[in-house]
Amino acid sequence: MGDDGEALLCNRSKAFTRCVSHPQDELHSFRSCLKWMCVDQSSRWTACLSWSVFVLLGIAVPCLSHFLLSCSDCDSEHRRPYDSIVQLSLSSVAGLSFVCLSRFVRRYGLRRFLFFDRLRDESEMVRKGYTEQLNRSLKLLAFFVLPCFLAEGAYKIWWYVSGATRIPFLGNVYLSDAVACILELCSWLYRTSVFFLVCVLFRLSCRLQILRLQDFAQVFQVESDVESVLTEHLRIRRHLRIISHRYRAFILWALIIVTISQFASLLITTKADADVNIFRAGELALCSITLVTGLYILMRSATKITHKAQSITCLATKWHVCATIDSFDAAEAETPMAQVAFGRVSFPADVTSDGDADDAGDEEDELDNTKLIPAYACSTISFQKRQALVTYFENNRAGITVYGFMMDRTSIHTVFGIELSLVLWLLGKTIGIS
Repeated sequence: MGDDGEALLCNRSKAFTRCVSHPQDELHSFRSCLKWMCVDQSSRWTACLSWSVFVLLGIAVPCLSHFLLSCSDCDSEHRRPYDSIVQLSLSSVAGLSFVCLSRFVRRYGLRRFLFFDRLRDESEMVRKGYTEQLNRSLKLLAFFVLPCFLAEGAYKIWWYVSGATRIPFLGNVYLSDAVACILELCSWLYRTSVFFLVCVLFRLSCRLQILRLQDFAQVFQVESDVESVLTEHLRIRRHLRIISHRYRAFILWALIIVTISQFASLLITTKADADVNIFRAGELALCSITLVTGLYILMRSATKITHKAQSITCLATKWHVCATIDSFDAAEAETPMAQVAFGRVSFPADVTSDGDADDAGDEEDELDNTKLIPAYACSTISFQKRQALVTYFENNRAGITVYGFMMDRTSIHTVFGIELSLVLWLLGKTIGIS
């Protein structure tokens, strides 16, 4: 075997080593987070512990809380007529999240599930950006979980301190209340954390594809050929299909559970004898906010990556137009509207001005902007090849799909509009928000 063959084997060996997981790699902090959340299933012992904690905090504690702490003889402010909806909703989304997360990690492994085994084929910009997004995901998880936990903690402490229960589980009423309050808070924290964790992981996977699309958009700024552009786009589409296939069941069932929970809350709070206020329905309102927030993370992440993927079509079209105009100007040896210099298209006036930039706002995408694209490829890529590539982009739109349905901005406006209307209605009934 020659030197070239040995070098190839060495490169393959290094690539394989990059996929091997070790305790102090870039996923070290993330693994620690999974262990503290008791969702780590890397071994039989941790898997048994994970399922035991889920059964205890996700099923047993909510059931005991509902049936033993119903407090039917309490005053009107301490009764919990909507506790069944709260417990069923949180336990349902937590069970769905836990089962999906367990299946993901057991089937793919943590590195493969988070696409770290594919980063060796990406640019330095993508690898660095994705590692930063991974570290940011833990902060984002805390950002969503902690406010909900603090609000729930304040409510539970008030409920127990104000004398809602008189059930001496441990012989001492104060010790019994303290243990019951801690168990309920731990159950709430565990269920919301598991649900938000899967939502944040889905957002993390979408962020990786956004970084890849931003890196892929650079091929239109340098001299490229149609074959390399098509190959890279097919690779990105394949990764988007993988993400869609992995999360489609979770997204669909999360949408179903949250919608059923919202409509059940609407029906039970609109009964003729329903007395809705912040003391009786405050926990129900907090549960609704939690579920809709998680659903919003899923919908926004899916629609954002779909929008980014589809904006590539506009970028390729502008690249094709600039190359076509440049080739015609070069052939006719006259430039009435543009000047050709060093293979670039330069217009006398920029299509973007300082005044227009403020009016565009945040809706303008960094990929789908109004800047002209250098026509480097006009001398090497024929008009037919460029037109074929643009036609391919127009007829093969990439994005996140759920059983064939594309998750675009229309879907998030419709779904989130319905869910947000129900939440705002419930908040209007409890704390006066309309």
